[in-house]
Amino acid sequence: MARKSKSNLSEFYLEENKDQIYENALAEIQSFELPLGTTLRSVYDDQPNAHQRFMEKLDACIRNHDREIEKMCNFHHQGFVDAITELLKVRADAEKLKVQVTDTNRRLQDAGKEVIAQTEEIIRCRVQQRNITTVVEKLQLCLPVLEMYSKLKEQMNVKRYYSALKTMEQLENLYLPRVSQYRFCQIMIENLPKLREEIKEISMSDLKDFLESIRKHSDRIGETAMKQAQQQKTFSTALQKQNNVNYGRNMHLGRSRIMESKHEITLKRTFEEDDEHEEEVLTAQDLVDFSPVYRCLHIYSVLGDGEIFENYYRKQRRKQARLVLQPQSSMHETVEGYRRYFSQIVGFFVVEDHILHVTQGLVTRTYTDELWNMALSKIIAVLRTHSSYCSDPDLVLELKNLIVVFADTLQGYGFPVNRLFDLLFEIRDQYNETLLKKWSGLFRDIFEADNYSPIPVANEEEYKIVISKFPFQDPELDKQSFPKKLPMSQSVPQIYIQVKEFIYASLKFSESLHRSSTEIDDMLRKSTNLLLTRTLSSCLQNLIKKPHIGLTELVQIIINTTHLEQACKYLEDFISNITNISQVTVHTARLYGLSTFKDARHAAEGEIYTKLNQKIDEFIQIADYDWTMSESDGRASGYLMDLINFLRSTFQVFTHLPGKVAQTACMSACQHLSTSLMQMLLDSELKQISMGAIQQFNLDVIQCELFASSEPVPGFQGDTLQLAFIDLRQLLDLFMVWDWSTYLADYGQATSKYLRVSPSTALTLLEKMKDSSKKNNIFAQFRKNDRDKQKLIETVVKQLRSLVNGMSQHT
Repeated sequence: MARKSKSNLSEFYLEENKDQIYENALAEIQSFELPLGTTLRSVYDDQPNAHQRFMEKLDACIRNHDREIEKMCNFHHQGFVDAITELLKVRADAEKLKVQVTDTNRRLQDAGKEVIAQTEEIIRCRVQQRNITTVVEKLQLCLPVLEMYSKLKEQMNVKRYYSALKTMEQLENLYLPRVSQYRFCQIMIENLPKLREEIKEISMSDLKDFLESIRKHSDRIGETAMKQAQQQKTFSTALQKQNNVNYGRNMHLGRSRIMESKHEITLKRTFEEDDEHEEEVLTAQDLVDFSPVYRCLHIYSVLGDGEIFENYYRKQRRKQARLVLQPQSSMHETVEGYRRYFSQIVGFFVVEDHILHVTQGLVTRTYTDELWNMALSKIIAVLRTHSSYCSDPDLVLELKNLIVVFADTLQGYGFPVNRLFDLLFEIRDQYNETLLKKWSGLFRDIFEADNYSPIPVANEEEYKIVISKFPFQDPELDKQSFPKKLPMSQSVPQIYIQVKEFIYASLKFSESLHRSSTEIDDMLRKSTNLLLTRTLSSCLQNLIKKPHIGLTELVQIIINTTHLEQACKYLEDFISNITNISQVTVHTARLYGLSTFKDARHAAEGEIYTKLNQKIDEFIQIADYDWTMSESDGRASGYLMDLINFLRSTFQVFTHLPGKVAQTACMSACQHLSTSLMQMLLDSELKQISMGAIQQFNLDVIQCELFASSEPVPGFQGDTLQLAFIDLRQLLDLFMVWDWSTYLADYGQATSKYLRVSPSTALTLLEKMKDSSKKNNIFAQFRKNDRDKQKLIETVVKQLRSLVNGMSQHT
C-alpha cells in the first residue's frame, strides 16, 4: 500500500511539474522573446503525448485570451468608434500632411545627395589616409633596406668591394630581418650570395691584372731601386775618393793630376746628380698601385677565404719568379741584357718586401727567405753560365758593377747576398782572363809597331815626356848633350804604361767588393804577376820566335827586357801607393817580373845564337869550293870574307848587350863556324879532295883565326876565341906539313902536337885525298921520285885504320 501510495504521489508530482513546464512555455511564447527553439525543444523532448497535451494547453490559453479580448473590445468599443470618427476627420489633414512630407522628403533627399557624396569622399579620403599612413610606416621600415641596397649597388659600381661586403653584412644582420616578409627582401637575400661571388671574381680578376702589371713593371721598379742604391753608394765612394785623391802622386805627377781632376769631376757630378734627384725618391708604391692586393686580401678575409687567397697569391708569385729568373739566351751579349735581368729580379723582391711589410700573413719572412734562396741559386747558376761567354773585359766589369749594385740593393731590403760576393771572386778570375787576353793583343800590337831601335830625343822636352812615361835613370846619358838616344825602344814605355793600365783595370774590379786593402793589394799583385809571367812572357817568347825578327831586333829585345826588369820595383811601388799597403808587410806578394824578363832575355839570347848559326849556315851553303883544284887561289874565299864582315858588323851591334851575352854569342858563332867547316871537309858526299883544295881551305881558316884574334867582342882572355878553330888548325897543319910520323908517334899523349885530331877524322880526309891522287895523279911525282913515300901513305892509312878499329873495340 505504501509503495502504491508513493507511486500515486510521484505521478501527482510529475503531473504538476508537467503542467508547470507547459505554463512556462506558454508564458515565454506570449512574451515574444526570441529565440523560441529552446522553449519548443523542451516541450517536444518530453513524453510522446506531450505535444498533444501542450496543444490542449495552448488551445485553452487561446480561448482565455479570446474571452479577454472580447471583454476588452466590448469595454472600448465606443472609444474605438470615436477614434475612427476622429481619424476620418484628420484624414484630409493627413493627406495634406503627406503631400507636405513627401515634398519635404524630396527636398531633403535632393539636399542630402551632395552631403552623401561629400561623406563618401570623406570616407574614401580617410581610407586612403589610413592606407597611406600604413604605407608610410612600412616604407619607414623598408627605406633603410632600400637605401643600404642602393648604397651596395653604388659601391659595386665604383668598385668599393670591401665596403660593399660590409654593407651586405649590415643588410643581412640588421635591416633585412625587419622586412623579411616582403618579396623584394627575399630577392635581395637571394642576390647577396651572388654579389659576394661576383665581388670575389672581380677582386680576383683585379689581382690577376695586378700580377700581370707588376710582372711588366718589375724591371722599372728594380731599375729605380738599383738607381737609388747606386746613387747612395756613389755619393759615399766619391767622398772617400776625395779624401784619398792624392794616392799615387809620388809615382807620376802627370798621371796623378789627371786622376785627381777625374775624381773632382766625378765628385762634382755626383753632388749635382744627388741634388737633382733628391726630391725624386720613388718607392714601389709610387710606381705600382697595390690597392688590388689589399682589396682582394680584405675581401677574401671578410669572406673567410683568406687562406685560399694566400695560397693562390704565393703560387702565382712563384710562377712569376721562375719566369723572372729565366734569362734571355742573348743576355751575355750586352750589358743591357744583364741590367734588365737584374732589374726584374730586384723589382720582384722589392714588391714582395713591400707586401711583407704592409700586409699581415699574405707573405711571411720565411716565405720570402725560401723564395730568395731558390732565386739566388738560380741567379748564380745563370751568371756562371752567361758570364763564361763574355770575352770583353769592359762587359765583365760592367757585369761586376751591376752585380754589386744588385747585391747592395737587395741587401738593403734584408736579403742575404754573401753568395753573390763569393760569385764575384769567380767572375774576377774570368775578368782577369779577359784582361789578359785583351792585354795580350795590346802587347802584340805594341811589339808589331816597334821599330826596335833606340828612342831618339832631340831636346829636353822630349826627354821629359819619355821619362814621365817610364822611370829611366842613367847619369852617364844625362851628361850627354842633345840630340841623344835612349837605349830602349818605343815599346818599353808603352809596355810599362799598359802594365799600369792593367793594374788600374784590375783595381776597378776589386773596388766595391767589401774587401780590405790588404786583400785588394794581394789581388792586384797576383793579377799583375799573371800578366807578367804568362801574358807578357808569352808575347815576348812569340815575338822572339817570329821569323822576321833579326839579330838587331833580338839585341834590342834583350836591352828592352833589361830595362823592364829594372822597372819592376817601380810597379811594386805603384801598387803600394794605390792600395796604401807597405811593401814591408809580411803577407805582401812580390812581382815575378824579374824571372819573366830573365826568361825572355835568355830566350832572346838563345835565339841570337840560333840566328847567328843560321846566318853562318846560309853563308856556308853558298860556298863553292873546287875540291879538285891543283893549287889555291892565294886568297881567302869570297863567301868567307862576307861572312866575317857580317859577323864583325853584327858583333858591333852587341856593344849594348851585357858582356857575357856578347862573348857567348861570339864564341858560339866561332864554334859553329868551325864545326860547319869541319863538316864540310868530312862530308860523306865529298869523295875526293886535292892538296890545292886543302891549301885554299887553309887560307879560309886563317881568316877565321885572324877574325878571332881581332877580338870582335871585348872581354876574351888571350887566345880563348881562337881555340874555337883549334881542331881545324891541327887537322890542316897535319896535312899541310905531312907530319904523320909525329902524329902517329905522339898519338894518345897529352903533349901531342895534334891532340885534337882524331884517327877517324884523319883517316876520312886522307882517304879522300888518296882517291883524288889516283884520279888526278897528284902523287905521280912521288911515285917516280920516292916510292917509299907512297908506301908510307899506305902504311899511315893502315895504321889509322888500326887506331880507329882499336878505338871502336875499346869503346
